Amino acid sequence: MALSLQVKNQHLLNRAGFGIAGIEISSLSKIKTKKMFEELVNNSNQNFEPFDVADISIKNLIMGVGEDTNMGTLKKNDLEQADRVKIREQSREDLKSLNYKWLDEMAQSKAVLREKMSFFWHGHFACRDVNIIYQQQLLQEIRFNALGNFKDLLFAVSKNASMLSFLNNQQNRKQKPNENFAREVLELFTMGRGNYTEKDVKEAARAFTGWGYNFKGEFTLRKQFHDDGEKTFLGQTGNFSGEDVLNIILQQKQTAIFLTQKMYKFFVNDQLDDKNIQWLANRFYKNNYNIGALLKDIYTSDWFYNDKNVGCKIKSPVELIVGLRKTLNIKMDEPQRQLVIQNALGQVLFYPPNVAGWPGGTNWIDSSTLMFRLQLPRIIKENEEISISTKADDDIEMGMMEKKKLKLAKNRFSGFNISASIDWKNYIAQFDNIQRPLLLEALKTAIVPKVGIKIKNEVIEKEADNSSRASYIKTVTIALMSSPEYQMC
Repeated sequence: MALSLQVKNQHLLNRAGFGIAGIEISSLSKIKTKKMFEELVNNSNQNFEPFDVADISIKNLIMGVGEDTNMGTLKKNDLEQADRVKIREQSREDLKSLNYKWLDEMAQSKAVLREKMSFFWHGHFACRDVNIIYQQQLLQEIRFNALGNFKDLLFAVSKNASMLSFLNNQQNRKQKPNENFAREVLELFTMGRGNYTEKDVKEAARAFTGWGYNFKGEFTLRKQFHDDGEKTFLGQTGNFSGEDVLNIILQQKQTAIFLTQKMYKFFVNDQLDDKNIQWLANRFYKNNYNIGALLKDIYTSDWFYNDKNVGCKIKSPVELIVGLRKTLNIKMDEPQRQLVIQNALGQVLFYPPNVAGWPGGTNWIDSSTLMFRLQLPRIIKENEEISISTKADDDIEMGMMEKKKLKLAKNRFSGFNISASIDWKNYIAQFDNIQRPLLLEALKTAIVPKVGIKIKNEVIEKEADNSSRASYIKTVTIALMSSPEYQMC
């Protein structure tokens, strides 16, 4: 069955962004989908601003350390123990601020294509490092290169201090190579498991010996630790450097295939279509890994709008949170509470569970997370207090203890509320031209396109407040957002 123009546009915005903005609902049936995609591209190719939330005290400490200082000698010579503790503790606080800042950008920026692609790369290049300066630098490289060339992105991420630290390449030295970084570059970032040998991993590790960073997070090649001997990698032999290894990886068509498969799962469907994958990967490879061109191939293809690809993916926690904020223009009065929501749902920005990132798909849903997902829209609307359990994680400090009504016992919050407000006026205005008998179907189409037809009208009507048109729209919207179908996109 052919999709209506509105549903096609909503499908595009769900996958290329984080859902529809409430103020654009009435216009979705008036603009061609191709034109909408062009606007997404144009909006995402301008006005890039890196985030900077690092506390000035950390910046001053780092600026006071010499440029040639490396992490290996820092502890002995350049910084007092108290200062190192201060950097770590303040970094934890600043990482929370970076979390809120990025969520705001996802929910409010017109550059949603860039932010959605950056969100994908954030999971692809999963990195867990409690240093706000290095993490800011990593996110800047990801956001700046998100729609550009994968080679540029791969090189930038591979030389980032957070990534080199997380994957132990500071300890990678000649005569005693550490294989962790090389292995993850091959297995998770480029070619995928089974497409290289253990010998390739060992030789790549030799090529990456000496790769490190100084205290300011700047990449350094410590020549005294680099193995400059001959290496054989993926069938080629030479005195390879780390850059040579990355270039050889990019020569392999398997890299284009692996990346295309992963993007297809993220943006299209968990069930891969071999024909579509092959076509996309061939073009991605021929276009020298142009990410923007690959996305255009996806979003302008007829098969992307096939009924089987609509409403088939479970929203990640971040997609769910941002989507709610975007559609209802929700103002977070206390943004730090979003950390508790993320943690309860199993996805906290900058804290992936491991180097493989978040597994996604049905892994997002279990009995506790589904119940909280279904309750979340109503909790926001009513500003209800609830008890909520979060996943235990020593690195994630929720920072909620100072709030009056919250008592933390292990990983459970009682008396927790979201503390947010909804811009109902502009949202309700989007339905001004809809006649009352058609209002329910219009709301269903806007909130849960395609899968909305499975929701029985009488179930929703039971939740409706018919005292006024505005009350009806509010209560039906929340009822639809509280349905299992809304968890899909």
